[in-house]
Amino acid sequence: MKGLENKRVIITGAASGIGRATAQRFYEEGSTLVLVDMPSLDETELASMFPERMTYIQGNVTKSEDLAKIQAEMDKGFDVIINNAGITRDATIAKMTDEQWDQVIAVNLTAVWKLSQMAAVKLKEQGKGGSILNAASVVAHYGNFGQSNYVATKAGVIGMTKTLAKELGKAQIRVNAVAPGFIGTPMVRAMPEKVITMMEEKCPMKRIGEPEEIAAAYAFLASDDAKFISGTCLNVDGALVIG
Repeated sequence: MKGLENKRVIITGAASGIGRATAQRFYEEGSTLVLVDMPSLDETELASMFPERMTYIQGNVTKSEDLAKIQAEMDKGFDVIINNAGITRDATIAKMTDEQWDQVIAVNLTAVWKLSQMAAVKLKEQGKGGSILNAASVVAHYGNFGQSNYVATKAGVIGMTKTLAKELGKAQIRVNAVAPGFIGTPMVRAMPEKVITMMEEKCPMKRIGEPEEIAAAYAFLASDDAKFISGTCLNVDGALVIG
């Protein structure tokens, strides 16, 4: 992708799944990585995957002290942030607890807003544009049983993305979202075969996507090939959602 070499890229939720695939893609493109995730045994593995051009922050994006660690890395200069960290706490509306609601809102929406705010301030100060990329989901378009909290956050992320694109456009800061469909992360691959088959049957392309395909979308939107794209939500879902 054009223009990713030597870019400094911050990725949250980077230790596994889509986050790890995204880190791998940007590393291959020549970017320098700042990877953020919860304390994890994956840290040693990440260090072996990215022996150079990588800083790892163990942190929780909902905690002020860990946001301060990310801010310290931003202050060294950066070009792209990918707000990929997210959680689920599924339950139907009658059974969902306040804690389940609050946890998902805190990670998937409030933390995205805080990190975007931090990024916007620093990118404007640097004065050379930049890119903010947010993780949405196709469920934001059509809802999903037992996920009122999760769907609310992802719909909120899309709305926030469009608003920030308008606010930051004058500074040449582009803000976009990626909405994955059914993706074969390690968590999904561990599901019963019949569940995976159901996902494949729902998708017009009759398969589930791969984390690397989401990573490719992030790389494109961060690259100079997409330098006039801002305020969009790119569905990467094999035509699961159209319109």
